[in-house]
Amino acid sequence: MKLNHLWLTLVALPLFCFASVPAFGASKEIIQLQTQVDELQHQMTQMKQSFDERMGVMKSMLDQNTAAVNKISAAIGELQTSLNKQQGDRSTQADQLSGQIQALNDSVDEVKVRIAKLSKQFEDMQAAQQSMASQQAQAQQQAQAMAQAPAPDVLYNNALRDYNGGNNDLATQEFNDYVKFYPNTDLAGNAYFYLAELAYKAGDYQKAVTNYDLVLQNFPSGSKAASAQLRKGFALIELGKQDEGVQELKRVIQRYPRSTEATQAHDKLRKMGALPPTRARQ
Repeated sequence: MKLNHLWLTLVALPLFCFASVPAFGASKEIIQLQTQVDELQHQMTQMKQSFDERMGVMKSMLDQNTAAVNKISAAIGELQTSLNKQQGDRSTQADQLSGQIQALNDSVDEVKVRIAKLSKQFEDMQAAQQSMASQQAQAQQQAQAMAQAPAPDVLYNNALRDYNGGNNDLATQEFNDYVKFYPNTDLAGNAYFYLAELAYKAGDYQKAVTNYDLVLQNFPSGSKAASAQLRKGFALIELGKQDEGVQELKRVIQRYPRSTEATQAHDKLRKMGALPPTRARQ
């Protein structure tokens, strides 16, 4: 009963959450996630029905095997009693009875092995069911969080305003919220870049490199790609990885030869002695 009640609650919860969200607050990402949650709920319902059927069959088999073990144990007890009474004069019959007892003991061992296997399968199915329920709950929580999140342009503009205003902690939280709720939008690349810049300002150069890489890997044609590569080179140099940093700066010059970032990369390399003092005009 408790399990069924839990399932009903999990199914009803996303319906209540999404029913309460105003129509103007819905975004493409929320609708997609709601569709995924609905599909997951449908799959969970089907799996629950299948689990219930299989668990019922296994329980019946366990009960039957347990009953069989009890009958066999009773038979062993009766035979043992009979054997004790007839040990003196009927040694031949005792040997026969001993053989029967041994056979029955072997049967009991086999049945116990079967019961252990069925019990393990039963436990595995319960664990799988609990895992699916947990995944559904997490999906519902994520859907609810997205439903409550600000619109993408509002969230991004707030984050950029706080970044420019020097409110670094608040800007970090807002940019993190943006990439969490809207990871596939064009501005997500910018959000990762500003997260890298905030980490760079805080002296966390390794985290900065990680976020610059997210820009380069996931948004290679974005507006922040050249800046991300340049700043990644600077961060690597700050980490003491001179050779890697120099290579990144050279890539900036190769990929974006007429950009401001290429000029900055060239100046940095020249100061480091990694380039000749002058550069030939092309």
